[in-house]
Amino acid sequence: MEAVLAKSAGFCFGVERAVDAVYRVLSEEEKKEAKDRRPIYTYGAIVHNEQVVKALEDRGVKLLKTKEELAHLEKGILVIRAHGVGEEIYKLLQGKDIEIVDSSCPYVRKIQRLVREHSEKGERVIVMGDPEHPEVQGILGWGKGNVTALKGIEEVEALPDGEGQEIFVVAQTTFHIDKFKLVLALFKKKGYHVSVINTICNATFERQSEAKELAGRSDAMVVIGGSSSSNTKKLFEICRAICPNTQLIQTVKDLKFNSDEAIRNVGITAGASTPKEIIEEVLTYVRNEF
Repeated sequence: MEAVLAKSAGFCFGVERAVDAVYRVLSEEEKKEAKDRRPIYTYGAIVHNEQVVKALEDRGVKLLKTKEELAHLEKGILVIRAHGVGEEIYKLLQGKDIEIVDSSCPYVRKIQRLVREHSEKGERVIVMGDPEHPEVQGILGWGKGNVTALKGIEEVEALPDGEGQEIFVVAQTTFHIDKFKLVLALFKKKGYHVSVINTICNATFERQSEAKELAGRSDAMVVIGGSSSSNTKKLFEICRAICPNTQLIQTVKDLKFNSDEAIRNVGITAGASTPKEIIEEVLTYVRNEF
């Protein structure tokens, strides 16, 4: 069985930058005398990968999930993950003995700035993305007026006709590029005057394009990533639409092939939150065991 690994599989620039930041801070604090060490926190999981989060927790990094937990902090170091946060989080920590290590992805920060600037000018701003996703919630947190997140085509279809209304549209960094094009066409069809900046990350576009091409020439596809990773789920959807024999796994333990199926070649890709070690383990297993 031949196994082909997508070149774009694994940590993206933003996630790698955030994970490196936590380990750098952790290393610096561990060099100090125990009495001088500051507690280290992340607001939300630094990466959508249970193995990485567990490894950090084992070394003392504390995971905070709510604003209430942040409000009770008195001292320490807070690492902001690549997804970024809303403006209120920074204000919440003002005046506290908290060092903020801001690892927000630069591409996400760009969207935050765009949303703030255009909403401050009174424009209606549409963010195409999952309203429940932390990246989108953080982006909405920079809005100064009429800012709305819409998950997909159905939500756009449910809008009333635009009747010449002007809107400014951006997208979650991991939004599906083909869906984004369809959404923009639908806005125009409904009569909206659309001003748009494509904020889908180039790495996301490349990853999705490569996954689509690889799925088209594979008998089976394996997508590696965390169960809560938005970009991993999108990769899975793209691959499964082309190659029905596609499975989504978190680690090599989840991997299963039907012995009755004639599989000559397997394509492997991974979400932006998947460490290189896990990818290599899966690749080695497929090449050696089948």
